[in-house]
Amino acid sequence: MPDYGQPLQFGLSVTPATAEIDQIAALVDVADTTNLDLVAIQDHAYNPDFLDTWTLIAFLAARTDRVRFFSDVADLALRPPAMLAKAAASLDQLSGGRVELGLGAGAFWDRIAAMGGPGRTPAEAVEATAEAIQVIRLAWETGGPVSFEGRHYHLRGHQPGPGPAHPMGIWLGAVKPRMLGLTGRLADGWVSPLNIYLTPEQIPAAHATIDAGALSAGRAPAAIRRIYNVVGTVGDGPRARSGLSGSVDHWVDTLTRWATELGLDTLIFWPAATSSIQVERFAREVVPRVRKQVAARREHASDGL
Repeated sequence: MPDYGQPLQFGLSVTPATAEIDQIAALVDVADTTNLDLVAIQDHAYNPDFLDTWTLIAFLAARTDRVRFFSDVADLALRPPAMLAKAAASLDQLSGGRVELGLGAGAFWDRIAAMGGPGRTPAEAVEATAEAIQVIRLAWETGGPVSFEGRHYHLRGHQPGPGPAHPMGIWLGAVKPRMLGLTGRLADGWVSPLNIYLTPEQIPAAHATIDAGALSAGRAPAAIRRIYNVVGTVGDGPRARSGLSGSVDHWVDTLTRWATELGLDTLIFWPAATSSIQVERFAREVVPRVRKQVAARREHASDGL
């Protein structure tokens, strides 16, 4: 599996638990003051213990200066795409261009239905996601009224605006072939499930499906970001079941290999336990060394051409 050559990005995932807002804010402060690029926040609005993801992003963006945020991933079954586009673009404007948009077709359909959301078959979920991506891109245009007619969504002379403050990425959460192919055709990035659900050994097959989708649409596979959610423990601490756990050296070697041999360019750390020590260790000890080693390997590969 090739290294697609995308610039490396590293991030932190925080759980939007209502009871842990002080701990969440402290971890995000660490991410903002170290060399992390992103903060990822899952979106399960039906969970009674979770804050709303977009409201939490607004709160955290207001208290930070540098780090960027993305939904990992926004539930399209509960968030109409035109309104989601408006919310994401508004946050991007208010944060100085520090928001990306991760999208998901939806999961836990019984809970979605309990909140008034639709019931969709897998095929309908893929179809609705494809429509949603088109609606969002139209809703970010600023040149006049836009229209779209789909089976699940429509725009009829909608006046879009404001647009995002920067070219916002649409990163699609996907694991099965139809969604992976859709990622290649329409999305700017792929958000993989956690490494305990989609193992490194399964990554090449997923890449191949994404790449085939990209080529079928006349797109370059290398233009699509590959985001991997990595649960684990760096050094001492609670161990994650089937996650990545071990010394700093082990993390550095593993992430370097995943970047240069598995084609993963954006690595999001999900600490097995809420701990500023874990985030500090990842950001200050693991990330700089991975950046250095990947740069060296890429330079060596370029010299060998």
